[in-house]
Amino acid sequence: MDSIRFRSGSYSGYDIRPSAAADDELTRVGPGTPCGEYLRRFWHPVSLTRDLGERPLTVRILGEDLVLFRDQSGQLGLVHRQCPHRGASLEYGICEERGIRCCYHGWHFDVDGTLLDAPGQPAELNERLKHRVRLGAYPVIEYNGLIFAYLGPPKSVPQFPVFDTMALEEMTTVPYKAPFRCNWLQVLDAILDPLHTSFLHSRMNRVQFSEGFGEIGRMDFFERSSTLLGVNTRRIGANLWLRVNELVMPNFTQAGSAFAADGTEVRYYGRSSFTRWVVPLDDENTVCLAWANFGDRGDPGEWNIPEGPELIEQGEVFDRSYEERQRSPADAEAVEGMGRITIHGNENLVISDKGVALMRRRLREQIRSVAEGNPPVRSVPNSFGRIPTYGGDTVLRIPRESKGSEFEQLGVLATRFMEAQYQADDLTEPERVASVTRSLKDLEAVGIATLQAEAAEGEGGTGRDQES
Repeated sequence: MDSIRFRSGSYSGYDIRPSAAADDELTRVGPGTPCGEYLRRFWHPVSLTRDLGERPLTVRILGEDLVLFRDQSGQLGLVHRQCPHRGASLEYGICEERGIRCCYHGWHFDVDGTLLDAPGQPAELNERLKHRVRLGAYPVIEYNGLIFAYLGPPKSVPQFPVFDTMALEEMTTVPYKAPFRCNWLQVLDAILDPLHTSFLHSRMNRVQFSEGFGEIGRMDFFERSSTLLGVNTRRIGANLWLRVNELVMPNFTQAGSAFAADGTEVRYYGRSSFTRWVVPLDDENTVCLAWANFGDRGDPGEWNIPEGPELIEQGEVFDRSYEERQRSPADAEAVEGMGRITIHGNENLVISDKGVALMRRRLREQIRSVAEGNPPVRSVPNSFGRIPTYGGDTVLRIPRESKGSEFEQLGVLATRFMEAQYQADDLTEPERVASVTRSLKDLEAVGIATLQAEAAEGEGGTGRDQES
């Protein structure tokens, strides 16, 4: 009988002992945690409008169990789940003309948590209770199919942020949600990880979006106020495809088209195919609440179908068998496969992870600043009340040059492209489109070799993050 052998090699499973310590500062989001307190200084979507009917809806966000309801007058309320009388759940409450009434003893609360009535009590006690007892409640705003809430200090409620892509007349928006069974940071990391699309969405068994996503381009990262941007510039034949992924701190994200752009057709200043928030439900569960954007500057209208937003979010629909997920993994499989809370101490970050490292560093700085009593850094609206954004796709006809390093030329082009957008921040949307488009056509006419030469003479742009 032949001896049984194993393949020789340098096996190290026994010697490598992974860390078990999570990065609590960035991953823990409950009340009183440093990250949780930072996140509570912002508005977050908590539900799709269509998910809220005539009965109360349970909501979990930032580790808190809450109840969302609409009273009979149409006012929205978001309150603590337990009634402050005996702790009965208000998910079984009755929506009144004004506020909500507990099913157990009929205590009646307004949408702001004010006690309106405690039935069965002497009149004098009832009046005292109205001044002494409150139900925890949070401000709520409804906007275009999403319901937002602010869970921070009531004396510091910020202005509700209106990003420019929330009001593009030529785009159709469809609200949707995407659940993830893992920590919020694992989902957020992907927005500043341009390299993953070349493999996860293109080279794993089949192309999920388009062939162009498989090309590995040059990655540059930029900072502007509270916005972090990753620009992946790919060569597609005689074209250069600039795809911008965007994070507005702490959790607002945008990226380019999923199906409308592949680098083969010239496209001037295309906008994001999704406008989304990465919302922590708790330390181990996340939901993306978002709008999918359809139109000439986003994804094509034929994807405006029930499954369309899921395909744009993941490259796959969510409800798949385990075998299907193994054969063609998408974002959910990648981030959930890291575990419920990934251990950063076990990672080996490299140069292509520069955007991830930058984002975590800025997030940590802001968490610590808020803990010291400072207000968080916020994006500033322009004179029209809109916050300019930059996520999207641009494809320029710029043939390859015979002189100079194209890798360096792509970096100069990315910088000029972002500067063209910054310079148009305070314009109306039609004016901004016209301004950026003119600049892009000028870049096509000049060519990237000339841009590189100009940069070498000191005329190159500013704003590119140079940290490694």
